[in-house]
Amino acid sequence: GFFVWHLKSNGVRQMPCQFVHLCRAANDRLITFQYFNFLKRMYVTQYNKDLSQRAKPKSDSVASPFCELRQQDQERKVTREIRQISPVYQPLSETSIRKHLREMKPVAETEDSVTPVRTESKEDRQWKEMKLQLDDLPGILARLSKIKLTALVVSTASAGFAMAPVPFDLTCFLLASLGTGLASCAANSINQFFEVPFDSNMNRTKTRPLVRGQISPLLAVCFAASCGVPGIALLTLGVNPLTGALGAFNIFLYTCCYTPMKRMSIANTWVGAVVGAIPPIMGWTAATGSLDTGALLLGAILYSWQFPHFNALSWGLREDYSRGGYCMMSVTHPGLCRRVALRHCLALIGLSVVAPVLDITTWTFPVISLPINLYISYLGFRFYRDADRSSSRKLFFCSLWHLPLLLLVMFTCKKSFLEEEDKGDLLGGNHGRAVEIRLP
Repeated sequence: GFFVWHLKSNGVRQMPCQFVHLCRAANDRLITFQYFNFLKRMYVTQYNKDLSQRAKPKSDSVASPFCELRQQDQERKVTREIRQISPVYQPLSETSIRKHLREMKPVAETEDSVTPVRTESKEDRQWKEMKLQLDDLPGILARLSKIKLTALVVSTASAGFAMAPVPFDLTCFLLASLGTGLASCAANSINQFFEVPFDSNMNRTKTRPLVRGQISPLLAVCFAASCGVPGIALLTLGVNPLTGALGAFNIFLYTCCYTPMKRMSIANTWVGAVVGAIPPIMGWTAATGSLDTGALLLGAILYSWQFPHFNALSWGLREDYSRGGYCMMSVTHPGLCRRVALRHCLALIGLSVVAPVLDITTWTFPVISLPINLYISYLGFRFYRDADRSSSRKLFFCSLWHLPLLLLVMFTCKKSFLEEEDKGDLLGGNHGRAVEIRLP
């Protein structure tokens, strides 16, 4: 009994010391909540192996998303509607069997057509060599020569021929128009040949024949040569050497000066305006054989008209020109682009007033042409003030009908050849009288 009493008394006295020792041991071993969680997981994995085996392993996050999509496509299930089956004791009639087969046939066709569509799409994405069909060749060559722009060039040359104060010669007119058109086709073809890598970056020009590979560069160069050489020969031999020299100079200016300058300086716009101003001068020289003030006036009208026309067009294509690497006013100098367009809209009013002063038209021409010139000047001012796509689009479409209408009004107000001849005879008669008076 004494021994038991001694143990109890020692235990009670040593209990506080043992509690402190236990707390110190706990702190040394870092017994925390996370540690108890770890023991719990160890217990589950050791004694409940079935539970640990039921866990689905997590998918590898490093795997490519394309592999996941492929697995989802493989695991995708097709759900079909289960139709109600008639009882066994009721025999199916022939009509019901045919109806059932008709309903099942489209389903089978759609299932079979899934894989061929995918294979066709993959084949379409692959590179294929384009074969030239003879039926498509005229349309391809028309797009290569920019047939709409060529038609505009020929029409301005015809206007210059019609405005000349000489009798109308049908043979000379046809030869001049044909030669001018062939020279324009040659210049446009060479221009596209040089600009293939730049046109491929622009949405407006990426469908051109050389960019798409519809024709070879050799064929394009041969087509340009077959148009340029006969065109200049017709203008030189069939019309006059002055008109042929102007045509050859215009091809050189467009292909060797304007085309490379488009990626170097904004001065290309002024050079391109000179190129567009030469065709009416060629028409005048084809009719008269000389370079007069009337030819220079027609060239000045075409020169000024091109700035509102092209600046308004380029304003809506700034992104395209920037991707293609072209240095245009609308991209690098937007303020100058708008000022130049407005300036030349107002210049058209002044040039219309100069026409009767130079004795090319009557004084009714500046009066009749004033409304259309004021309207395009108003749209040019709107474009200068607003500087948005809406105002530029309105100015561009106005320029499309403004030039033909202005040339038509100018032709109707042209001074007749008989008046010019009478005036020349009158001057010649007065000169003869003066000579006769001096002889005695």
